[in-house]
Amino acid sequence: MPRPPLKETLMREGHAFGPMVFEFFSAGMPAIIATTGADFALFDMEHTGLEFETFKHLVAGCRGMGVAPLARVPANEYDFIARALDMGAEGVMLPMVESRAEAERIVASAHYPPRGRRGAAFGMAHDAYVPGTPAEKMRVAGARTLVIAQIETDKGLANVEEIAATSGVDVIWVGHFDLTNFLGIPGEFQHPDYLAAIHRVIAAAKANGKLAGFLATDETWARDYWGFGFRVIAYGIDHAIYQAALKFGIETLKSLA
Repeated sequence: MPRPPLKETLMREGHAFGPMVFEFFSAGMPAIIATTGADFALFDMEHTGLEFETFKHLVAGCRGMGVAPLARVPANEYDFIARALDMGAEGVMLPMVESRAEAERIVASAHYPPRGRRGAAFGMAHDAYVPGTPAEKMRVAGARTLVIAQIETDKGLANVEEIAATSGVDVIWVGHFDLTNFLGIPGEFQHPDYLAAIHRVIAAAKANGKLAGFLATDETWARDYWGFGFRVIAYGIDHAIYQAALKFGIETLKSLA
């Protein structure tokens, strides 16, 4: 049976988990991720060299694997958002969202008329190249498309309630390193100002019926942020997991030498 869209899973189960991929953009990565039981694979295009042509291959690799492909696009611009969705991404993550007006532009870029202004291209990767009426394809895309707004700046935090209230924004995601940078406390994740920001984001999400998202880099972070109320959690990052496992293996070998 075909896998239901990630957005439907979120509405039904109230949570979703998967890796955030920064480095390993190989053809086999979607299949590897699928073996773990992950709900999604979030491919980063903001801080990496990942280009759209490679991303299209990764999305194709997710098809039939039970893993929803998501993209963090480089910037909150129409051509990045619509292109990622046309290639088959089930959702887009937008960095440094700072106002309701910006959130509304993002939602409009991600959806077809009358809700938005996404340009039409049917019989493409996003609809699996199958025939069908434009009206039905737009309905399916509208129900499937997930919009994730990142709160990463002091201005975004100041406007988080309005951003969370924006119709069409589905997940409010804390970009924790950038948020501490903009709050003037870089990397201080136990600072009272940062913790107050975390609770403010959670409260804004809950008040508007939205889910909160976070990137957990280890088991402790995963447990702590689940406890805070985050329900869309990426685990990773990919190369750090590999690096830690390899370090353990090398140290084991050196201990035998």
